[in-house]
Amino acid sequence: MTHDPVALRRRYEELKAKAQEAGAFEARLAAAPGNPETLDESLVILRETIPAGWYWRAAIRRGQALRLANPEGSPGVSAQIWALADPSERFNAADTVKLQWTSRIAKGRVLFSDMGRVLASITDDTGGFNDCIVGPSRRATALPTPGAPSTDGPFRNSRDNFLLAASKFGLGRRDLHPAITFFAGAGVDPDGRLTWDPAGSAPGARLDLRFEMDVLVALSNCPHPLAPAGQPAKPVAVTLWQAPPPAADDLCRTGSEEAVRGFENTDPLYS
Repeated sequence: MTHDPVALRRRYEELKAKAQEAGAFEARLAAAPGNPETLDESLVILRETIPAGWYWRAAIRRGQALRLANPEGSPGVSAQIWALADPSERFNAADTVKLQWTSRIAKGRVLFSDMGRVLASITDDTGGFNDCIVGPSRRATALPTPGAPSTDGPFRNSRDNFLLAASKFGLGRRDLHPAITFFAGAGVDPDGRLTWDPAGSAPGARLDLRFEMDVLVALSNCPHPLAPAGQPAKPVAVTLWQAPPPAADDLCRTGSEEAVRGFENTDPLYS
């Protein structure tokens, strides 16, 4: 492998140009089928609701899928994901954005671990707004939860929720990592300022994650730090179901060279 900076930069530019080839991924995305709006009950493993301000956790096996439904427009559901076999391997937000050359992590994209493996694939996403940049709420940015006894704080927030969820897995503070937040219209304007698009948490959106490894998952239903004070958390529905085997031309598995390499690192663990 060459260590020539000029050659490395040229290779970088080649990979970037190929990954961002005009319209290539978007054309495949437009033609990719989604998942049924109503799941076959024979595939459903469990259904639960995450109340406003609370968390949910589970151990999930490879091939199972998690549907998040946001009927009332809760402004953000944050997620932490760890490999079940070795929780020191966990979701890597920076690599998920960097390796796919986009911060628009939505349908057709995958969630990478810090070992270059694919933890999960987004097989469907009717909203299309998910944030890997800002991160989840903490005490300093938390908003009140409807019905909570205190209006002065500290309010329920995702960092505290993740600490509670992690403790149920035998994990602790050092095991927390940058999260992805679904249903979050976070963005950056041309001047580099963070922005919030309310369309990101429009009522009725749903998202399906198909897990490509055995994992531990924690979800926190607390408002994103950029969400306006007048947009509190609302209940979110969670459905765990058995996903069908991916097709040979599955978009998540073949949408980019980087995703292909990620699955080459992942699949041998289960062969």
